[in-house]
Amino acid sequence: MGRFFIYYLHNAYFQTMSLKYKRVLLKLSGESLLGQKPFGISRDMLEHYAKEIKSVSALGIEIAIVIGGGNIYRGMDVHLSGVDRAQGDYMGMLATCINGLALQSMLENHGLYTRLVSAIEMKEIAEPYIRRRASRHLEKGRIVIFSGGTGSPYFTTDSAAALRANEMNADAILKGTRVDGIYTADPEQEPNATKFDNLSFKNVIGKDLKVMDMTAFTMCRENDMPIIVFDITKPGNLLKVILGKQIGTLVSKVS
Repeated sequence: MGRFFIYYLHNAYFQTMSLKYKRVLLKLSGESLLGQKPFGISRDMLEHYAKEIKSVSALGIEIAIVIGGGNIYRGMDVHLSGVDRAQGDYMGMLATCINGLALQSMLENHGLYTRLVSAIEMKEIAEPYIRRRASRHLEKGRIVIFSGGTGSPYFTTDSAAALRANEMNADAILKGTRVDGIYTADPEQEPNATKFDNLSFKNVIGKDLKVMDMTAFTMCRENDMPIIVFDITKPGNLLKVILGKQIGTLVSKVS
């Protein structure tokens, strides 16, 4: 038993030493929660995310999450519904709170400690966003789920992710998608599209690549916040990113 314990500590020590990031912000799209369903929230996808996040949390990584609401409400379709743009954006913010509650519940089912934080006050279900309090939650090992976007209309959840990542002094934004990185074109539409392993902020703009909306991307560039775009649907990929393995595409100051 003693020899096994020493072996375990030895492996844990060197695994911890190889971690590339200590505090990260994980950006998940609302659409990703659909799974194979046409609408709503897939239990299988919630389970998958919980397992991926738990594997990283077990290493002592501080994890903040921003999740979208596109599986419930898509702001880009507002003009078709006749809803005012600002009202539509608030509806989208509420959708992120619904997804945040679902993700929080599944994470806690897996034994993780969480805090759901909202940029829109709804004290019965979520804490109000206070930067120092949220940062303290992360220091204590709690997974913080940021919902409600930025709290203001005309901003996407990409912008919320960039804002919170910078406010929390995260080491990087990990943008989990269905695609394994950034390509010269949409690989789901263009089979011959070429994947980039590394890109500079300047190259992304020069090549007109769609990584985030311009507001979010500019905020990351100005604050030198690295962005890693990777396939979150493949088991083990989140852990590989944390360990510094070449997964997805890294966007940074220097490519």
